[in-house]
Amino acid sequence: MAETKDCHGNTIPVYAQGTVSANTIVKGAVPEGSVFSIKVNVTAKQKSLPIAGQFYMLRATKGKCLLGRPISVYHTDILGESKTEKGKFDASIEFLILKKGKGTTELCEFEKNDSVDILGPLGNIFPKPKKNSKICIIGGGIGVAPVSGFAETLEPKSYDFYACFKSGKYGVKNVKAKKLVVTTDDGSVGIKGMLSAALDEKKISEYDIVYACGPLPMLSYVQSICKAADVKSYLSMESRMACGMGVCLGCTIETVDGYKRCCKDGPVFEGDKLIFSKTSACAEQIVAARKNKNVKPDLSVKIRDVVLSNPVIGSSGTFGFGTEYRDVFDVNKLGAISSKGLTLEPRQGNSGIRLWETPSGLMNSIGLQNPGIPHFIEHELPEMLKLKPVTIANLSGSSLDTYIEGAKLLDKTDVPIIELNISCPNVSAGGAALGMSCQAAASATKAIRKITKKPLIVKLTPQASDVVGVALSCIEAGADGIVLCNSFQGVAIDIEKGRPVFDKVKAGFGGPAVRPIALRLVYEVCSAVKNLPINKQVPVIAIGGIATWQDAVEFIMAGATAVQVGTNTFANPNSMVEIIDGLKDFMKRKGFNKIEEFRGCAL
Repeated sequence: MAETKDCHGNTIPVYAQGTVSANTIVKGAVPEGSVFSIKVNVTAKQKSLPIAGQFYMLRATKGKCLLGRPISVYHTDILGESKTEKGKFDASIEFLILKKGKGTTELCEFEKNDSVDILGPLGNIFPKPKKNSKICIIGGGIGVAPVSGFAETLEPKSYDFYACFKSGKYGVKNVKAKKLVVTTDDGSVGIKGMLSAALDEKKISEYDIVYACGPLPMLSYVQSICKAADVKSYLSMESRMACGMGVCLGCTIETVDGYKRCCKDGPVFEGDKLIFSKTSACAEQIVAARKNKNVKPDLSVKIRDVVLSNPVIGSSGTFGFGTEYRDVFDVNKLGAISSKGLTLEPRQGNSGIRLWETPSGLMNSIGLQNPGIPHFIEHELPEMLKLKPVTIANLSGSSLDTYIEGAKLLDKTDVPIIELNISCPNVSAGGAALGMSCQAAASATKAIRKITKKPLIVKLTPQASDVVGVALSCIEAGADGIVLCNSFQGVAIDIEKGRPVFDKVKAGFGGPAVRPIALRLVYEVCSAVKNLPINKQVPVIAIGGIATWQDAVEFIMAGATAVQVGTNTFANPNSMVEIIDGLKDFMKRKGFNKIEEFRGCAL
């Protein structure tokens, strides 16, 4: 493919800040508000202005996403020579953006004069056709943007243009085709059906060259009919990428010549050189649920014989005793609340700094400050039991003997569930020390099991060398459920003082940053539990960086029965209610009546 090059043969991308001049909803896109037109003003040398087919990495300067998103150029207006920067030109670059994930959502929420980080132009371009060639251009969905931009560079009426959508029509306002054909899956515009309803091997043979961009199934179809008709094709691909510069090697595309970088070797490839792999099939549960029409989501879950109205639990240490947040939101919407970590005796906790914010996370060294179990039973527990969510008492201690004495007191109360905490990373004795080995964890679980017939769930530490083994040992010793996982250990340094931030040096670390690691541990434990005899299988309650309903769905699909939300409550007190509402909407959309119907579908 041809590249934009300087006199030394190098492409000339620019990393700079552009200014949003306009952001409008694209009319005709279905559903309304799903596609936006973003215009960004930039100043650059002429050789750094985009050519049709190229793309930019875009990121909201004040956005929360780490990476930019690759967005193809839809249209460019050269406004003239810059009055402030000699030898440069002012330009307005228009992008069509499908609002889909977090990154594109941030881009679609731009306001006029907002700043956007831009890296580009990147990638190669569509090669120009030979004179008098019969040209076919195909765009599918948001893929109409780059091919529409390319069509603008051709002589009007010198090409035919096929635009394919699920519903509606957009992105073809600048197209001046000899023949414009629109297809929609629902028949709302043009021909009803996919591309195959308008273009087949016979019709494609009428053309000398084909240019296309769109979803993979469509591009695979274009490749197949072009090969059958012996017609040259150029396909613009897309892939997840981090850099856009050919460095990260995360955006590779499989070709007959090996893996090629979408950002540097593409995004435009010769069609007959691409290898299209079969897309991963949906889990059987997902496919079956689509048949359900009248869905009435039931979010309830069970921990042994205790029913929670939904799987969302306020995590121990981050939600007090539940009553503290009553005036902030309706805590009665939660499935359960796990109390502050409780010890037999009152504790003042650790000295020095106790909290330290990190990127996408929070470190803490609280040290189990609590009023003690006797005080909890007399004062806090009665108030917790008045709330609708199931009360869970989080039991901790400094020695096995203190755990035992505390369990004896809790067993005499009306608390429905005891959560055995052998995972706290911020105490010198007890806590995580009891959860580091299979033997110690099993001994602690067995000792408390002898004392109480209440449902007993065991909260594990991710620091154990064999988390799966520890979990299975606790189940064998009588645990009715596993909670995984408590805080990871980390260290922070105060660079102004040149000293560790925390008096105990190490501290617990939680928040969104730990979620993929926590998900991996939950996945491994749930996989192991699934292989146990039915009568030995117990619920796994997930914890670790859960902030959104999508996070909760991930953990449930990995096998979790319920989820605990911790650090994110500090960032967004409404997050647990939003997760409950999001789960309900997800189940309606997918066709699930019960959580159990999709729990563990990824295992």
